[in-house]
Amino acid sequence: MNTSFLTLLSVGLGGGLGAVLRHFVSSAIARQLGHGVFGTLAVNVTGCLLIGLLAGFFIAPGEVPAVSTPLWLLLVVGVCGGYTTVSSFSLQTLTLLREGHGGPALINIGASLLLCFSATAIGFVLIYSRGAMP
Repeated sequence: MNTSFLTLLSVGLGGGLGAVLRHFVSSAIARQLGHGVFGTLAVNVTGCLLIGLLAGFFIAPGEVPAVSTPLWLLLVVGVCGGYTTVSSFSLQTLTLLREGHGGPALINIGASLLLCFSATAIGFVLIYSRGAMP
């Protein structure tokens, strides 16, 4: 894989900024509403809105995005990816739908929910059953 320094810098800087924004937004919302789940939900929803706005700005109707441009890498891959991966999942599913691939889009939704939740539960149970959790 031949990845340029500019690519790595764009994604790295954006990812760092996205992670810091995620912490700030999630913590602020959780403090206001009393539970971390609301902070996570706020991050996921605002991240999806942001990636939708950016995709709408960068992608002309009927065109494939220029996913290797430094600005796309910084904002979409870096900031949105560091802020929330739900936004990437949502954009990829929307892309499938826009391309007329409704079946694969639905499979992506179902498989992501089932497999990701299951993997989280399995990981938790594996560690918890070994006494690693208090």
